[in-house]
Amino acid sequence: MVSVVLDNLAAGQSIPEIVKLYPTLRECDVAAAISYAAELARERVVTTAA
Repeated sequence: MVSVVLDNLAAGQSIPEIVKLYPTLRECDVAAAISYAAELARERVVTTAA
């Protein structure tokens, strides 16, 4: 989950440490979680057609 990755980063864990803690993750997965969180933080409003 993205929140787990972000929680670990916030706690001071490095990307290699996170990958070691969660062996199913790769560094590119952590980078994707960071990118996703950055996108959410932009707080843009996306409208959809009804």
